[in-house]
Amino acid sequence: MKRFSTALFFLVSCFLPIVSISWLEASSPVDSPRERISINADWRFMKYDSVEESDRLIYDVRPEVTETEDGKQADAEPTEAIGVEAKQPVLKEWILPSANPFISDPKQRHARPTGKSPGSEFPFVQDGFDDSSWEKVTLPHDWAIKGPFMEGDEAPVGGGMGRLPSPGVAWYRKDLEIPASDESKRIFLDIDGAMSYAMVWLNGELVGGWPYGYASFRLDLTPYVNFGGANQLAIRIDNPPHSSRWYPGGGIYRNVWLTKTAPLHVAHWGTYVTTPEVSHAKARVELEVVLENDSQRSAKAKVETALYALDGMGRAEGDAVAMFPSLEVQIGAGGSQTVQGFVDIENPRLWGPYATQSPNRYLAITTVKDGKKMVDRYETPFGIRSIEFDGRKGFFINGEPVEFKGVNQHHDLGALGAAFNVRAAERQLETLQELGCNAVRMAHNPPARELLELCDRMGILVINEIYDVWERKKTPLDFHLIFPDWSEPDLRAFLRRDRNHPSVIMWSIGNEVGEQYTGEDGAAVAQRLHEITKQEDPTRPTAASFNFAKPHMPITAVMDSITLNYQGEGIRNAPAYAHLKGINTPPLYPDFHDKYPDKLIVSSENAAAVSSRGEYLFPVAEGFSAPVADGAGGDPQTAHVSSYELYTAQFGSSADKVFRSLDRHPYVGGGFVWSGWDYLGEPTPYYSARSSYFGVIDLAGFKKDRFYLYQSYWRPDYPMAHILPHWNWRGREGEVTPVHVFTSGDEAELFLNGRSLGRKIKGEFEYRLRWDDVVYEPGELKVISYKNGEKWASAEVKTTGQPALLKVKADRAIIEGDGEDLSFVSVSVHDEHGNFVRNAKTPLSFSIEGPAEIVATDNGDPTSMVEFQSTEREAFNGLCLAIVRGKPEAKGIATLIVEAEGMTPVSAAIQFK
Repeated sequence: MKRFSTALFFLVSCFLPIVSISWLEASSPVDSPRERISINADWRFMKYDSVEESDRLIYDVRPEVTETEDGKQADAEPTEAIGVEAKQPVLKEWILPSANPFISDPKQRHARPTGKSPGSEFPFVQDGFDDSSWEKVTLPHDWAIKGPFMEGDEAPVGGGMGRLPSPGVAWYRKDLEIPASDESKRIFLDIDGAMSYAMVWLNGELVGGWPYGYASFRLDLTPYVNFGGANQLAIRIDNPPHSSRWYPGGGIYRNVWLTKTAPLHVAHWGTYVTTPEVSHAKARVELEVVLENDSQRSAKAKVETALYALDGMGRAEGDAVAMFPSLEVQIGAGGSQTVQGFVDIENPRLWGPYATQSPNRYLAITTVKDGKKMVDRYETPFGIRSIEFDGRKGFFINGEPVEFKGVNQHHDLGALGAAFNVRAAERQLETLQELGCNAVRMAHNPPARELLELCDRMGILVINEIYDVWERKKTPLDFHLIFPDWSEPDLRAFLRRDRNHPSVIMWSIGNEVGEQYTGEDGAAVAQRLHEITKQEDPTRPTAASFNFAKPHMPITAVMDSITLNYQGEGIRNAPAYAHLKGINTPPLYPDFHDKYPDKLIVSSENAAAVSSRGEYLFPVAEGFSAPVADGAGGDPQTAHVSSYELYTAQFGSSADKVFRSLDRHPYVGGGFVWSGWDYLGEPTPYYSARSSYFGVIDLAGFKKDRFYLYQSYWRPDYPMAHILPHWNWRGREGEVTPVHVFTSGDEAELFLNGRSLGRKIKGEFEYRLRWDDVVYEPGELKVISYKNGEKWASAEVKTTGQPALLKVKADRAIIEGDGEDLSFVSVSVHDEHGNFVRNAKTPLSFSIEGPAEIVATDNGDPTSMVEFQSTEREAFNGLCLAIVRGKPEAKGIATLIVEAEGMTPVSAAIQFK
């Protein structure tokens, strides 16, 4: 059994609310020279009309794109990189030094070129440039989400990248006020995410940058600051076309901060907490603190740390529960030192996952003194828990076996695009927890750090992933172009940023990488990344999800765990898939288990089932899993996929097939569905669409029928029953219309207009009940489910009248009036008797009164090309969504009004705190 026992934390420097703590009073005031200031507001933005018309301040030259395939199968083999020689000046050598803090070998670090800074004469970086005609934006900002969608086979951006204008070159400019009183401080720019090839100038000087669009990074502005005078910050973003297999977004799409510290301070992401011993009686907490001395004199630093319990919202409560011994260290001018200590906590409150444990957390407050003066104060929330990975028994946390009931999630937030919003992400996680989900795999890139903080607070396990490609490419201009230079700094930065979150239980350093196909060479790349990961954090296992590599291949021996994409239940293996070309693999759980009996196996991606919410196509597949095709679960005219939830991508399997495979192999630690929510881009099988069909939940957040199938499996003690399809089938009278029931019960009886159509019992490895010979007649379908012979749950669907009235419901009627918090308002269409019309396509109109705005609307239809900002949108199968945001400093009440022709308008009141 492999045991990884650790305490981890969400590294937030000093930006949680300041807490009153008695132990500091005797030594120093709570105030600290460290400041972390949001600079999200008041930016000016300009995007060039085309790459051809943009400037030549490029990071590096790129290969010419000669071939693209928008609808290429997701499991197609990646290919070799194409070499290219620079024949024009590039800025790469000026940007590479930004990576130096994350390159372990000093000989491999980069020297900044001498001479004049590139771009220093370019107008956009000059203080005197007039940017008043540029768009005024607030970060996080996704330039592409406002559209328009690009339609047609020859569109510059196809369905794979979401048909939105994410590629391009753009600039952001902002005036910074840095007073003369800060002249003795260090001034850092912290960018949580910029898509992509970010390069930063301050006062005409090229400071540095970072190419990887999902990375968080810091730049030292201090040498270029005009203290007490004007400071012009300019950031160039260059997002290549054909650089992603999904919608990447565009621009500075996560938060940006200005951090000010004393010359002697805790380094960026400079604390690391582990707990090598954990029990309910006692836990040993070990702390490592990296200090930097950026002054020109030697300093004697004294480090003190106290631990506090946090409440459910992350606020410190009560007195300190423990104090680390004081640590002292001498640090030379321009030097760095690491100090370490430990403390024991009696009767610790352990961090554990929803729903069987509690996500308890602690806060470490570290102060640094230079002599008697406090020069830094650094806050580190963390959680205490032990994790164990047993190849025969599964995953354990705090000694309790926990099965991964997980989903894969892309980074976009639907109609909001890539621009991160805490409430939108929280809503996604809340809906997943209702589903029964306890784990998320970040596909296939580092998430926003606030998303991990939400997982910490909500008790959601995380497989944290960094790369979708290594040296071999999946799209012509993806990350493989920068992997040779940036793989080490990207990986070390990723690990240091996230290694202290209690929610993170595994590092995934690759997803379906092309190096699966290159034997020992590919294994060598994997080994290098594995070793870097273990250097930064030996407390968690490594993973690299394999969709091709087999047990005998050298790459599979490298990782601490075996994470399989689709191979566990077999790829193109069932009879319905036999005619398909591509990877063809029998179920491989037994083979991997025999080869690596001590390594935990996890189904890191499974299912890849597809459906359009509320769309039902006939005939219905007779088996329990089938590949979608035109006329077989798919309609090429409407580009919709049947919601009977039996149809999959060519390489996928239905939920039923996945459940069967997991239940037959109990040593597997569980799995992660592809995918939890629909996401922008990758609309298999119809690339004329804008967004995926894979989600258990649609893009707007409405539950597909598949939601209830997973809920019935993941929450067996929750009484529930669900019937599909809807029962409005005018024109199908007398035709066979199969009825399926998802229930957590073990048997059920179906009634049509009061007549029993029989009582059915779930057989072994059966997960739905089917009445495939039902002949349609208008009226009412009702199901009563049973468990252990007792009534358990019931559900019904009715033939409805025509749409006649609207109902509206806000997920939260009271929100913050801070310009960031959101209310998600759902609209449903009903007949005159109040019955939900599950196939209504009613056109709706939205308006708002009061101190708020409609940020976006959506209906979950993957084929809709209506811009997300439109206030005119059809309901899709009876449902529609409006997203409302209060204006900054909003007070009082705003009213969202929804209208439809021939119906009485309805409204939702939203109050601002």
